[in-house]
Formats: sequence, structure tokens, C-alpha cells
Amino acid sequence: MAKAKAPRRPLESCTIKHINKTINAGDCVLMRPADQSNPQYVARIERIDADARGGNVKVLARWYYRPEESIGGRRQFHGSKELFLSDHYDVQSADTIEGKCTVHSFKSYTKLDAVGNDDFFCRFEYNSSTGAFNPDRVAVYCKCEMPYNPDDLMVQCEDCSDCRSLKNWNWYYFSCHFQLEQKWLKKF
Repeated sequence: MAKAKAPRRPLESCTIKHINKTINAGDCVLMRPADQSNPQYVARIERIDADARGGNVKVLARWYYRPEESIGGRRQFHGSKELFLSDHYDVQSADTIEGKCTVHSFKSYTKLDAVGNDDFFCRFEYNSSTGAFNPDRVAVYCKCEMPYNPDDLMVQCEDCSDCRSLKNWNWYYFSCHFQLEQKWLKKF
């Protein structure tokens, strides 16, 4: 006869000794990958529990994917610190947590004065089995009609007719605006 599994008890938080940090449900964390040559994984802790004696702490992790880990891969408008909140959950040992991080909304990330190593942003939820995103559309800017990438400089232009004819008419990526200025200067 198989031995019955010992009941687990929920915890509000746990202290990860090797990093000396307290982790709570809802915190975003960096987790150790199996292959140390890969970047750390990012997850949101949904639940924490332990065995009856308070040891063997496990966390239910909801994974964030990097654009290159998604179906379709990284696109030009994805920021270097962009993540997608997925529908992929796993139970992991709390010992695999290597640190805390912050995953900001896209809007709050764009307002940061300084972006730290442990700052990320998320503007999409990602269905890992279908590759679908929510929302499936975002505002586009510039004549290239690309969504905003916070890593790329944008300039505001109010003077030219090209700008006024666009949906978000007065914001250009610097590289696109420079090309328009060169085209305009050639006319004279």
C-alpha cells in the first residue's frame, strides 16, 4: 500500500535563507534556471506552503515569459526588459528563488526615473499553448506604425504634414523622424 502524502500547510510568507529575503504571495521573484548559462526566470508567487513540520517549502509560481520564449519570438517593439505574464504555473522548491524583482505595468515603467537590474515591465498576458496575447492590439505610433518601445527614443513633431496625417500624429521614433527630415531637406 502506498504511503499517504503528508498534508501541506499554507504559509503567508517564508524567508529564503541564502538571499536573506522574505517572500510573500504576490511577490515577483528571480528563479534559478537549470542551465546556468540562461538568464534567471521571472515568476509571480501565487501560493507558499510547507510540510507539517514547516520544512520543504514549495511555491506555486506563475511564469513570466520573455519575448524570445514565446511563439513568434522577439519583435522590434519589445523592450529589453519586457515580459509576458503567462498562464503557465508550476510548483517549485523555494530554494530555487535567487532574489526579488519588480514587474511594473507598462505605464508605470515608462515613468521610472531610473531602471534597475531587477525592474521589468509587462503589457501583455500570454497563452502559452496557443501563443495568443491579451490585449491582442496596442496603440501604434510613428509612420512605421509600431507600438511604443521604451528603449527607443521618440520625438514629438508638430510642424510637418506627414506628422498630422498619422493616428498618433506627433510622435516619431527618432530614427524614422530623422529619415523624414532628410527626405524633406532634399526637396530644397
